[in-house]
Amino acid sequence: MTAAAPGGAGTPRRRGRPARTDAGSGPGARERILAAARAEFAARGYDRASIRAIAKGADVDPALVHHYYGPKEQIFAAAIETDFAPALEAPDVIQAGGPDTLGERLTRFILGVWEDPATREQLLAIVRSAVANETAAAVFRDLVTSRLMTRIAGELGVPDARLRSELAAANLVGVAMLRYVIKVEPLASADVEQVVAMVAPAVQRHLAGDA
Repeated sequence: MTAAAPGGAGTPRRRGRPARTDAGSGPGARERILAAARAEFAARGYDRASIRAIAKGADVDPALVHHYYGPKEQIFAAAIETDFAPALEAPDVIQAGGPDTLGERLTRFILGVWEDPATREQLLAIVRSAVANETAAAVFRDLVTSRLMTRIAGELGVPDARLRSELAAANLVGVAMLRYVIKVEPLASADVEQVVAMVAPAVQRHLAGDA
């Protein structure tokens, strides 16, 4: 007489990958997915990151990643918004004082974000993805445009505010790329206060409407 299979007679055997535990899709799953996505994009860049790897890092099924965040470009947008959050406070810096020191305040703030080792690594990961992949670049561009440049322009109160804000950003992005990403000397090793003193006047001319 043949013994009954575990689980009772007539119970079909499960095939394929075992189901995730209930904890995998329970409370905190969305946060775990976002944390795993940030780690995956930082480690592998946009091109090499995958929904499957993000799901594995969060201990959830890949379908749950799609459920919460959609396709890869959308979870990338969510991940970089979190990583770029310190820089998104720049409009508040503009409000924090008078127009005469606007360029210095913004320059000091942006370079300060890059000087912090924790935020620098996050920004480097974003920049590497944006440089290497057009989809990632478009996602990053949309974030910078909608969440940063539009708000900065709205705080200026000068003619051509949007163009001026972008020219100021071009100065600051160029300095950041050469100092922190490409590490061109002597800029890469220069004292940050010296860099602020030399860059701020150009940023001030753009933002304050004196040029």
